[in-house]
Amino acid sequence: MAHTFEDLVKLERLAEEAHAAYTASPDDGTRAAWREAADAFQAAVVEHADAEGKSRYEVKMAAKKAVRHPEPEAA
Repeated sequence: MAHTFEDLVKLERLAEEAHAAYTASPDDGTRAAWREAADAFQAAVVEHADAEGKSRYEVKMAAKKAVRHPEPEAA
């Protein structure tokens, strides 16, 4: 199943949230959750980039930028 860019943004948000949880409470469970979320994001990036004929790096950085520096919503 090809992932949309919106799917990538959601997966990156989940990975960021899992990382924050691990940072707040570093244990094997939170680390495993972070790794799973990061792996899911990376796999989706590869799939999306290949399907769209784009660079994996370009897709990954665009998704990360969308999560870390969201565009302000129009009024």
